[in-house]
Amino acid sequence: MSEDATERRGRVLVVEDEEPIRDLVCFHLELAGYECVSVADGKEGLRLAGERPFDLMVLDITLPGLDGVTLCRAVRRAGINRDVPIMMLTARREESDKILGLESGADDYVTKPFGVREFAARAEALMRRQRGSIQADANRRILTHPGIVIDPARRRVVCDGRSVSLTPQEFNLLYLLASHPGIVFSRRELLEKVWHQDVFVTARGVDALVKRLRRKVERDPAHPVRIVTMRGTGYKFEEA
Repeated sequence: MSEDATERRGRVLVVEDEEPIRDLVCFHLELAGYECVSVADGKEGLRLAGERPFDLMVLDITLPGLDGVTLCRAVRRAGINRDVPIMMLTARREESDKILGLESGADDYVTKPFGVREFAARAEALMRRQRGSIQADANRRILTHPGIVIDPARRRVVCDGRSVSLTPQEFNLLYLLASHPGIVFSRRELLEKVWHQDVFVTARGVDALVKRLRRKVERDPAHPVRIVTMRGTGYKFEEA
């Protein structure tokens, strides 16, 4: 495949300290036409993330120098890759560990050991959904509610007079809820509409995304007034 075709397909940063897994992941990404940049150290991964744009980041949780959760949070705070889809690799099977990754800003997680076909499909799904969201934003209307303005064309949210930076998933969740004020969405409905069934995220993953979003758009995330929990049902957007 030509260099131009690879560039069009996308660039992936893989931060994984186990060489066999790192080589396997990169081999299959490159086979699918992606440019793959790989490192074994969390600090080096953070340096690269601050220097050049990527279309996907794949982060192991346990890394030398800087662990994957801390790296993910650092990328999400600021920089050219703060909106990039992030997939976590973890050997930990407890749901609490997976939720920690999602709450740190990751979009999906894969538990080791994993099948390479499943990994490749989920990586492609994250990038495809990112491209689809960008295309769809041009057709979305600006939403205005008390204290909050959501501009999809610019991917801009102004909340209580301040500009708020959201990841693509956070933005899509906010836009979905805010475009239907007062309507209750179940966790299953949110999984279908925000994740499009492309990733293997559970209902707990929805809760983790809501928690992340509340930290950014609520004056007091512990007592939310915009994104309200309907106990036993799901969530709704309520005009403040």
